[in-house]
Amino acid sequence: MILIGTKCQLEQTVTEALTAEAVGSGALPVFGTPFMAAMMENAALTVLQSFLEEGQGSVGTHLDISHDAPTPVGMKVFAEAEITGVSENGKMVDFQVSAWDEKGPIGKGTHTRAIIKNETFLAKCNGKLKG
Repeated sequence: MILIGTKCQLEQTVTEALTAEAVGSGALPVFGTPFMAAMMENAALTVLQSFLEEGQGSVGTHLDISHDAPTPVGMKVFAEAEITGVSENGKMVDFQVSAWDEKGPIGKGTHTRAIIKNETFLAKCNGKLKG
């Protein structure tokens, strides 16, 4: 049973490779929004995985976030995901996500993940390669 309120927090240090300039989402050497989004999704993936059975996984289906403050190279960033809801059929899970650096909040939003059977999902995906 997936428990509402369960959280996962991740951290990393911003490097040149994690900047907006490096990924092409901006022109400045500051923590890139795509990397913040990925950290938020990773925190959600991590907290949800602990409730899933072997062979199950999850995929992101919706991400609605704001990136509100810049973070320089060399500073630590943190992302947290908290489970806020589970659909009636138990297949969709909602999260509150947030991010901050050593000086304060840098982003927040919501995220939804779908619980999947890994093998079935990959077979359907790879089926796109066949004529």
